[in-house]
Amino acid sequence: MKLRYIYMTAIAGLSLSLASCEDFLEKETDNRIELVNSKQIVQLLTTGYFTGNYGPICETSSDNVMDNNSPHVDALGDGKKTVYYNLTSYNRMYDELFAFEPVRSSTSTDSPSAVWEGCYNAIATANHALEAIDKLRNEGKVDAALNGAEGEALLIRAYNHFLLVNIFSQAYRNPTLSKNDIGIPYVTKPETEVLVHYDRGNVADVYAKIREDLEKGLKLVTDDIYADGQARKFHFNEKAAHAFAARFYLYIREYDNVIKHANIVLGETEESALACLPDWEPFAKCTTGSDFANAWLNPESPNNLLLVSTYSTAWRGMASSVRYACNGDIAKATLYSFSPTCSLAPAPWLSNSGLFINGKQDWGLLSGKGVEMFEYTDKVAGIGYPHIVRREFTSAETLLCRAEAKILKKNPDFEGAVADLRAYDKNHQILPTPGVEKYFNRDGELSSELIKTYYTKEKNPLVVLDYNTSLMDPEFVISEEAKPYFDCMMDFRRIETIGDGTRFFDVKRLGLEYSHIIGKSATVETLTWNDPRRAIEIPQEVQAAGVESSYAKVPAATAPAASKVSKSEVKSN
Repeated sequence: MKLRYIYMTAIAGLSLSLASCEDFLEKETDNRIELVNSKQIVQLLTTGYFTGNYGPICETSSDNVMDNNSPHVDALGDGKKTVYYNLTSYNRMYDELFAFEPVRSSTSTDSPSAVWEGCYNAIATANHALEAIDKLRNEGKVDAALNGAEGEALLIRAYNHFLLVNIFSQAYRNPTLSKNDIGIPYVTKPETEVLVHYDRGNVADVYAKIREDLEKGLKLVTDDIYADGQARKFHFNEKAAHAFAARFYLYIREYDNVIKHANIVLGETEESALACLPDWEPFAKCTTGSDFANAWLNPESPNNLLLVSTYSTAWRGMASSVRYACNGDIAKATLYSFSPTCSLAPAPWLSNSGLFINGKQDWGLLSGKGVEMFEYTDKVAGIGYPHIVRREFTSAETLLCRAEAKILKKNPDFEGAVADLRAYDKNHQILPTPGVEKYFNRDGELSSELIKTYYTKEKNPLVVLDYNTSLMDPEFVISEEAKPYFDCMMDFRRIETIGDGTRFFDVKRLGLEYSHIIGKSATVETLTWNDPRRAIEIPQEVQAAGVESSYAKVPAATAPAASKVSKSEVKSN
């Protein structure tokens, strides 16, 4: 077996001339804390959440971003093709990601390195907690808090592996086909050695292990171990756990399970779901970026199920870069699109979240939900840590998971899906922005008839897309009858998650083919449904330590070359 090296713990002051590596590792360091009760384990799990913001690398790799240096028609322009030849990117990493190339230039914040390390550090915390829990259980020191902590630790381990496999591997297809796709190392034990043997395994096996941890964690997780309701939102609480379950089962297409777990979060009716969605009234009083961020991230909101604080400079990258952006046809399909019931997209991201314009209008739309929060370690020196808090699970996204499940299950429930989509649509019309109401309810409430009339290729070619689900798995078929409902759901889902990075997961699991047009020369890079580059390459330093490339099991004829490009003339974007 090859040598696998997942992460390292820096050991300061080690002198190999005084002791061997083995001797050193057998001794406890002076600052090591022995976990002797459930309270300490619960406190440890506060540090068990990933710190690397995967949004930037996934968003840049998706179909939500274009290159403003390429020929394009501005989303709000006069319809004439415009090219800005010399716009800059925040750093070279974004150039590499947009070209679907391995990232070789950055190990800093928001890079694949930061995401890989952040997830595996969180997994390491969960594994240390689980080891301590086993020890206490063997000693007969079991209480409700210990069981709850075990549930949270299992969910942390499951979710971080879920992120890793969806970023650095191919999308799940089915239990058989996914055995042919390289996975990610599934780590279940704390590190006790500097060098450890690991195998990336395959995607099917990774999903099976995620399922095992998830289902065990769901039985144990409890809100009772966190008395503070706001603090609870920064941990896998009960609703966040079931929202994760709904998303997981959606990806493996067990639709009845999606509905079961989404119902625990949302209730079973349109009215109960609507009550779980955002209250937009607080946004009316916002004036600054911090105001909008606090409104988006309010832990008291029933919409926010799990909040995760990351070290991230993504806001700076968007605020200073003008090259890669949501513009052109992408903006027309999302930020500036219509919907069946209104003449403006039901998108508070656009109309109600505080837009910060940088440079030309065709580039800089920044949502308040991604505003940076700076933690000062020395205010006088002006130094500290930049944070972006992610809304990792929300009621709104869970509602759209349930709608998709109702549309695609063996015996479709189209009217049930319409009820979910109608709740989402209604919520996005309750906006305090003055004058915005004139855009809504032009044709009444959302209905099957409106959906089938509105979502056609002829009427909305930018929204009605072709998904290659049956190529991903012959049994993954979206019927002609289901397609309009599915297009409506995906339209809402793309708007709901824009900027978060999860659109990349969606285009992968649905086999959507899309292209990035690069620079003045209009070089076209297209990701077909089975392109190996749909898996982001693992960090180069991890490969150097012996971990297999994401393309290790791809046939040589289809493996991406380091500088692979294909050129094509394009008329517009």
